[in-house]
Amino acid sequence: MKKIGVITSGGDCGGLNAVIKGAAQMAKAMGGSCYVIPNGYAGLYNLVEFDSLVELTLDRVDLVNANAAGSEAGHSRVKVKKIDDPAKYDRIKQGMKKFDLEGLVISGGDDSGSVMVDLSENGIKCIHAPKTMDLDLQTYSVGFDSTVNRIASFAEDLKTTGRTHNRIMVMEVFGRYAGHTAFRAGIASDSDAILIPEVPVDFDALYEHAKKTFINRVLTSDVHAGTYMILVAEGLKNANGQELYDESSGIDAFGHKKLAGSAKYVQQQIEQRTKKDPEIKDFMKKAKMFVKGIYEEPEVRTVTPGHLVRCGKSSVYDVNFGKEAGASAVVLLNKGLTGFTIVGLQNGKIQYVPAKKAIEQRFVDQKLISFYEQLGISFGRKPVKCEFTAEEKVGPIARYLEL
Repeated sequence: MKKIGVITSGGDCGGLNAVIKGAAQMAKAMGGSCYVIPNGYAGLYNLVEFDSLVELTLDRVDLVNANAAGSEAGHSRVKVKKIDDPAKYDRIKQGMKKFDLEGLVISGGDDSGSVMVDLSENGIKCIHAPKTMDLDLQTYSVGFDSTVNRIASFAEDLKTTGRTHNRIMVMEVFGRYAGHTAFRAGIASDSDAILIPEVPVDFDALYEHAKKTFINRVLTSDVHAGTYMILVAEGLKNANGQELYDESSGIDAFGHKKLAGSAKYVQQQIEQRTKKDPEIKDFMKKAKMFVKGIYEEPEVRTVTPGHLVRCGKSSVYDVNFGKEAGASAVVLLNKGLTGFTIVGLQNGKIQYVPAKKAIEQRFVDQKLISFYEQLGISFGRKPVKCEFTAEEKVGPIARYLEL
């Protein structure tokens, strides 16, 4: 292919500029050229209206900072299938023909990936470079490593203010219905409790773990200082299966509920129990903190870093994976392949799977949750014991293309 367009779509995160850079550099190496289609699928739909596109020449691609999070190409949340235009696919093809674009490299998550599948099935040649900080695709996705490193760092930092004030800290992070971000960042930051959608929360069990850990931590400290850290994923459910979120948040462009407010709910549940628990007043007196009518129970504070976890810098891993995914996508297009998702590059082989399969949602492994429960982390339930076996892992994980 002589001319290829590159699109980034959905939520921003680390590693996307590396995808763009990898695609552009590989296109040049293969004797072609790469062009930015601005602002995701909105830009693709309106491509026919553009007067010109930015070509990622060697000089222009040199200005793209692969280490910066976010995307030089811009984003939008547009589901092409939902556009009220019966000629939408023809319009996109006309726009591509206007600029002689023969194929597309598209970096996005499950929603953006489903649009990519839709485009492929309607005769538009494209390859998917997986991207989602939620890590809920079947493959590794650009953005996850950058995000969990930031979340873990924030959680560690929050412990300093928590310990200074003897507070219970609750931090809420993205993830929708899969809890990978909270799970992995919580483990890395030594969080005391990790609440994820895969485990409906028994707040009595969570409270007992929090009370026991927090009281012991403060009373065994020679300066009576301690904190308890809870990392909460959006999309949380209670033991009755009820989703815990702020219903006033509305829905997004793909028809999904905007999930937010789970941490505030957790805070309220803990506060209700501390106020009613006589053991808490006894503890406050033992710790010489009790002040009648003013300071009778520990404070519970909520922090929601929001988009801070997906901005700033990309991790080294995401930059490497992003460049390999973007460049590999160009190779597949030049081999006449379309509708596939890049898995990785190993031993000179580009690994890929059908995009339809790649975008199926993947959840945190229940046995892995049990594994970490045995190490003392609370997941908002009574620990579930699980027997573990050992096996040697062999065999291919995907289709592959030799370079």
